[in-house]
Amino acid sequence: MDQVMVWAPLALLFAGLWFRSRRRVRDLQKRFKPIVDVEAEKQRISEEIAHTQLAATLAREAERHRAAQEIAEIRNAAALATAAEQKQVAAECHRMQEEASRATIAAARSVKDAEEQRQTLIKEQQDLKATIARLREELRPLDEEAFLLSTGFYKPIYAFSSVEEYERRLQELREKQKSMLQDKRAATCSIEWEVNGSKAEGKRQTERTLKLMLRAFNGEADACVSKVTYKNIKTMEARIEKAADAINGLTKIQSCTIASQYVAFKLDELRLAHEYAERIQQERDEQKRIREQMREEEAAQRELEKAKLEAEREAKRDAESLAKAKADYEKAKGSEQQKLLERIAELERRVAEDLEKQRAISQAQLTRTGHVYVISNIGSFGEGIFKLGMTRRLVPQDRIDELGDASVPFEFDVHAIIRTSDAPALESALHRTFANRRVNRINERKEFFRVSLEEIAEAVRKHHGEFELTWIAEAAEYRKSLALREDDNSTQSQQTAA
Repeated sequence: MDQVMVWAPLALLFAGLWFRSRRRVRDLQKRFKPIVDVEAEKQRISEEIAHTQLAATLAREAERHRAAQEIAEIRNAAALATAAEQKQVAAECHRMQEEASRATIAAARSVKDAEEQRQTLIKEQQDLKATIARLREELRPLDEEAFLLSTGFYKPIYAFSSVEEYERRLQELREKQKSMLQDKRAATCSIEWEVNGSKAEGKRQTERTLKLMLRAFNGEADACVSKVTYKNIKTMEARIEKAADAINGLTKIQSCTIASQYVAFKLDELRLAHEYAERIQQERDEQKRIREQMREEEAAQRELEKAKLEAEREAKRDAESLAKAKADYEKAKGSEQQKLLERIAELERRVAEDLEKQRAISQAQLTRTGHVYVISNIGSFGEGIFKLGMTRRLVPQDRIDELGDASVPFEFDVHAIIRTSDAPALESALHRTFANRRVNRINERKEFFRVSLEEIAEAVRKHHGEFELTWIAEAAEYRKSLALREDDNSTQSQQTAA
């Protein structure tokens, strides 16, 4: 009994372990059945491969057959297309031949027309050349005037002889403008406007517009008149005209315009104001020239007075010495008298010279006696430019030294100093001879001329006679300055090379 009770649990334990092992084996067989059944799997795979190869073979055959059919269809279509294309090409060639034939005919006609047109153009060109030549000949004076104006030269329109005449004409012109403004003719409106159905209101509005136009135009014109110079007068004329056009353009819709006569008056005022200013400047220059001439005359008179006093004192001393020598001669004897005779002869000669000198000084004071000088300054003005001036000083070199002061970098060289009984006349004759050779054609106080010494010598001999002339200008300071500059440049070049 006890043994049964001991083995029974063991039997149950072994039975449980056996059943558990069987279940584990079954689970493993079920899990690895596809691998365990290798032959069956191999057979299945072989069958699938054979089936796939057969399907591929059939597919290739079907594709080959379809490709062959497509190739045949393409060949048939190509043959048909080639025939149609050849027919089309033939038709196109025929059409091109017809077009070429028509083009040839048209080209021949065009060549003929072109030749006719060329001949026509040649004739027109010849006619135009003749017309251009005629117009150029007719317009040459205008072209020359336009060139002068473009370079700042203004040809006077009024050319009055005095400033007072310009002032009178300016006053008359401004009175005319004032009259037009008072009569309401300076700006007008061609339409009678109504504002809110009221003609009176329209008239007031129109008057305000006209006043505004005139105020704007007068302001612009007055600014031009105040700024006008010889350099900008054409610009200012155009500015006044453009101002009138611009204002008229802004009020065109209202039919308001500035009168052309009023614009013309403003242009006349501009030109008159310009010429008036130029005339004033000319008179100033002339007054300056007169003052300079007066200063020169005063200096000459002072020199003459000084020289006259000195000559009188010297003549008095010589006369007293002569009287004393004669008195001594009467008292002297022998060899002393011989010495005094020589002394008396010398003093008598000096007294005669003193009298001649006094007469020359008196004549110079009463007449136009003086010196005309020919000088140059190549360092300041260059070769071939000479100053032809006049001085009444007893020592003309003093005047030349004054001209070569600090206002010019080098001193003047003297080519000739000509003493004459009428120096102003000789100077004027030389200036007239070389009037068109002046360096400054505007200011005649500048007495520089672009001439040669041969021409100057010929003119002086014609109006005066023979004189001494120095042909070569020493120009010492200028030439020494050039030498120093060349030496400095040479030194710098050597230093740079080193």
